[in-house]
Amino acid sequence: MFERIWTVRFSDTDPHGIAHYPRIVDALHETSDMFMQEIGFPFWDIAQNRNFGFPLVDMGFEFEAPLHAGDEVRITLTPEPSTRAVRFEYEAYVGDTLAFSGYEQRVCAQTGGGGAIEIPEEIHSQFRKYAEE
Repeated sequence: MFERIWTVRFSDTDPHGIAHYPRIVDALHETSDMFMQEIGFPFWDIAQNRNFGFPLVDMGFEFEAPLHAGDEVRITLTPEPSTRAVRFEYEAYVGDTLAFSGYEQRVCAQTGGGGAIEIPEEIHSQFRKYAEE
C-alpha cells in the first residue's frame, strides 16, 4: 500500500466550504502519479521513453464524509494488477474517519493506439509488492 497526505486548500472547496469533487479527482490522479514515481516508473517517463502508458479507462468513488479546507487527508493506494491492467484502490481518511473510497482502472497500452499489452514484469512486480503490504 502506498500512502500520502493531501491538504485540502481553500481553493479546493466550493461556496459551502466543502471540497469540490473535481479537486478530489485531481488528488487521486496526483496520488497515482506519486505512486508511479515512487516505484521508479513515472507516467511521463513511460510515455516518453518506453512507448506505452497506463491510460485511465474507468474510475469511481463514494463519499462518506465531507472534506473541508485545512483537512489533512491520508490517501492510501493499493494496486490490484492483472496481466494487462491495474486497478488502483483508494481510501481517504481524516483522522480515523473514512471520507471517501474509490478506484481508478488503468490499462497498459501501446502509445499511439496500438492496443493493450502485458504489463512489463519489472512494473508488475512493483505493483504486487505494494499490493501485498
